[in-house]
Amino acid sequence: MHAKIKVFLSSRPKLLSEVIRNLIERQPDMVVMGEVIDPLQLLLASRQTAVDAVIITPLNAKGEPKICQQLLAEHPRLKIVTLSANGEAAYLYQSGVPRFCIDEPSGQSILGAIREALR
Repeated sequence: MHAKIKVFLSSRPKLLSEVIRNLIERQPDMVVMGEVIDPLQLLLASRQTAVDAVIITPLNAKGEPKICQQLLAEHPRLKIVTLSANGEAAYLYQSGVPRFCIDEPSGQSILGAIREALR
C-alpha cells in the first residue's frame, strides 16, 4: 500500500471549499491535511504540515501568483493547483517546470494532474 497523497486546501467560498474537500475525501489515495483561507496562513501552515499538494481557489492573479513562487521556493517538491474564481481555468505549478494548464478543469482532471505530477 502506497502512502496517501497529502493535500492542503486554501479555498473559498465555503461551498467550493466543501465540494473540493468532499471530492478529495472520497479518493482512496488522497487525504486532506488541513485548510486555510488567508495566503499568509497558508505559508505558515506549509511550514508546519508536510503535504504533497496544495489547491488554491479561487485565484484571479495574472501570471504566476506570488504565493506559488513563495511556496515552491520553500518546498521545491510541492505541487500547486490554482483554480480561477469561475472554475474555467486551472493550472499546475511545480518547481523547475513551466506552468501546466489543466484543460477543461473538473474534479477528476485536477486530481489526475496532481497524481501524474507526483509520479
